Amino acid sequence: MTRVATIPLQSILSSGIQRAQSQLAVSQQQLASGSKAPDYASLGTDGVRTVSAHSMLARQKAESSATAQASTTLSLQDTALGAIDSSVGDLRSQLLTAIGTGQTSGLQSTIDTAFQQFRSAMNTTEGGVAVFGGSQTDTTPFAPTKLSDLATTDAAGAFTNDGKRATVRVGEAQDMTVGVLASDAGSGLFDAFKALAQAGPIGTTLTNAQETALTDAMKTLDTGITQLRDVNAENGRKMAQVDTLDTRAQARTTLLTDIIGDNEDADLGQVAINLATQKAALEASYSVFGQLSRMSLVSYLQ
Repeated sequence: MTRVATIPLQSILSSGIQRAQSQLAVSQQQLASGSKAPDYASLGTDGVRTVSAHSMLARQKAESSATAQASTTLSLQDTALGAIDSSVGDLRSQLLTAIGTGQTSGLQSTIDTAFQQFRSAMNTTEGGVAVFGGSQTDTTPFAPTKLSDLATTDAAGAFTNDGKRATVRVGEAQDMTVGVLASDAGSGLFDAFKALAQAGPIGTTLTNAQETALTDAMKTLDTGITQLRDVNAENGRKMAQVDTLDTRAQARTTLLTDIIGDNEDADLGQVAINLATQKAALEASYSVFGQLSRMSLVSYLQ
C-alpha cells in the first residue's frame, strides 16, 4: 500500500503560498509605483538600455535648452534689425523728398527719431544681457546717446562689442555659431548718421552745403541698409536652421521618453488583471492548506 503523508504536502503547499505571496507583493508594488521594478538591476537586460536612454535623454534636453536660448536670441535680434530697417527706410524716403524739393520741415526730428530707434535696437537686452554685444554682455554695444555725439566719434569708439559670437551645441557633435554683433549690423548706418550729424541742425530749408551733405549721406545710408539686410538675412537663415534642429530634437526627446516608458512603466491594466488572478490563486492555496491541516485519520476510523 502506498502511503501519502500530510506533512510533505503541507510543505509543498507552503512553498507555493510563499511564491504566490511574493508575486502578489510585486504586483502591488507595481500598482503603487507605476513602475515595473524598484531598480534597474531588476529590469535585467532592459536595465542597460534604460540607463543608456536616460543618458541620451539628459544630453538631448541640455542641447534643446541651449537651442531654445539661441532661438530666443536670434528672434530678438531679428526683431531689432527689422525695426532698424523700417525706421531707416522711412528716413531714406524723407531724405529723398528733402533733396528733391528742398523742403525739410520735420526732417531733423525724423533723423533724431531714426537715430534713437537705431541706438535702442543696437542696445537690445535679454534679461539684462546685451544681445548684440558678443561676449561683452554687461556693456552697451552702441555707446553714443545722441546724434550730435557722432560728429566727433569714430566707429571704434561708438561700438563697444567684441568679435566673439556664441557657439551652441545643437546636436551630436554639431556646434553652431550664432548671434549678430552690433558693429557688423550697424557700422554702415553709423557712417550715415555721422554724416547727418556733421551736416548740422537742419531747418525748414536746406543750405547748399547741407544739400551736398544729405546727398552724400543718402549714398552711405543705402550702403548701410544693404549691410543691415545682408546680416539680417544670414540671421534669418540660422533661425530657420535652429527651428529645424529644434523640431528634430523634440522628436528624439519623444522617442527616448517612449523607450524609457516602455522599459520602466508598468502596464497598469495588466497589473490589475495579475492582482485579481494572484489573489484568487492565493486564496485557493489558503483554503487547500487549511483543509489539509484539518485532516485526521481519526475521522475516518470512527
